[in-house]
Amino acid sequence: MLKLMYITNQPEIAKIADENGVDRVFVDLEKIGKQERQGGMDTVQSQHSIEDIAKIKRVLQNAELLVRVNPIHEVTEEYCSSKEEIDAVIEAGADILMLPYFKRVEDVKSFIEYVDGRAKTMLLIETPEAVEIIDEILNVHGIDEMFIGLNDLSLGYKKKFMFELLADGTVEALCFKFKQANIVYGFGGIAAIGTGMLPAEHIIREHYRLGSTCVILSRSFCDTSKEKREEVIQSVFSEGVHKIREVENECQNYASYFNENLEIIKEKVALICEQRG
Repeated sequence: MLKLMYITNQPEIAKIADENGVDRVFVDLEKIGKQERQGGMDTVQSQHSIEDIAKIKRVLQNAELLVRVNPIHEVTEEYCSSKEEIDAVIEAGADILMLPYFKRVEDVKSFIEYVDGRAKTMLLIETPEAVEIIDEILNVHGIDEMFIGLNDLSLGYKKKFMFELLADGTVEALCFKFKQANIVYGFGGIAAIGTGMLPAEHIIREHYRLGSTCVILSRSFCDTSKEKREEVIQSVFSEGVHKIREVENECQNYASYFNENLEIIKEKVALICEQRG
């Protein structure tokens, strides 16, 4: 089964997610450079803090705690250094650290060195530069997981729609390399089953075809900035995760339709891109 990840810094939401089958609760510290490259887009730009980590950790009974740190950086007036940030995140209780938006193998090596085996490491592949040096990156010892960030990577390639990277073979080529390196991997995000411009069930089937192990539940899966009623949020998670697991069971029993599903993805992506001009 896919490890389902959900981004929140609200303990009450994290508790609901944990109780309803979400495998990883995701605290997002990344701020450096994010506004500049995603400015004007309807994307999640979190305002989480290191203080949130311990609060979330306390309510989790089953899920792992994943924290996305900032890209590798030196100390500034606004931010402590990467090493100080990583030390603080681990001390606060993170199980997995994610490194975003890197372009050099030296940044990967620094990240691994700073974590120093105290938590699992996950690299977020979301720049064309990282894709170009992926073979070098995969030779770095100490990487536990890889994750492909479709939003920023599609921006880097100047795509109209982030799931073009599924249709054009980019994700498949990367997954093949991760698999050869014997490193577990995941990609992108999904909305609730039956929703989204490219419906979530088609994306889940592609995860199975490509051997992916994890995916983010997108903001639209449960948008807690709009829905505040706890009983409704509880229902959304309970029913939403159940429906995802139903599609996954179908994937395990009817693997023969994966190629047909890929053709459907290509057709839908082409139509969305055409509509966007």
